[in-house]
Amino acid sequence: MCREMDARFLYPLESCKIIHLLRHGQALHNVEAEKDRNALLSPHLFDAPLTDHGHQQVEDLRERVVSSGLLKRVELVVTSPLFRTMQTAVGVFGNEYEQPSMTNSPPILALEVARDRNGVRPPDMRRSISEYQTLFPTIDFSQIESEEDNLWRPDVRESEEEILARGLEFMKWLWKRPEKEVAVVSHGIVLQHMLYVFANDCDESIRHELCKRFANCEIRTVVIVDKGLV
Repeated sequence: MCREMDARFLYPLESCKIIHLLRHGQALHNVEAEKDRNALLSPHLFDAPLTDHGHQQVEDLRERVVSSGLLKRVELVVTSPLFRTMQTAVGVFGNEYEQPSMTNSPPILALEVARDRNGVRPPDMRRSISEYQTLFPTIDFSQIESEEDNLWRPDVRESEEEILARGLEFMKWLWKRPEKEVAVVSHGIVLQHMLYVFANDCDESIRHELCKRFANCEIRTVVIVDKGLV
């Protein structure tokens, strides 16, 4: 006997977007935190960069992205404006040296809404936009209003409710974009909360698998649907 099927499992392509969610490669603060969580309070880990292993993770993922054809399909890359995420975004999807032969590299746009959990921990504080523009000349910073980091606070850590609201804000922004296939380079907890926005529409087993913690340089692909269009 056949099970009754849900007729809404089919959606027209124009009501869908493909989103590739990517956590940055291993960064210095990830290594130090495994030894001692209190290290995350160290000013020496300000805007922590990728480790050598993190760079290797990025190189390996770049090869996969190129060989699979994903690099040619992605129309836009959105990145958190922190050093480790931008290193990852440019390393995986970008054309760091502006080589003419790399015509398939999509534009990379930095957005504050995609950055890591704000406050207290120096690894999550960003540098000035002017400094980043020198370090990452191929990234578009035009959507960032403040030259200096006026979101990071030394005494208040952003709540999970605030991160969830940020995830919802980001997904609404993303849905209004014309691109149909987008990569998002961000941070573990932020990517999880982006997925939580849609988690209630999933079966519990799928929700658990979909929203589990991201590993460094893990890429996870989802399709989001605007049911209002179907």
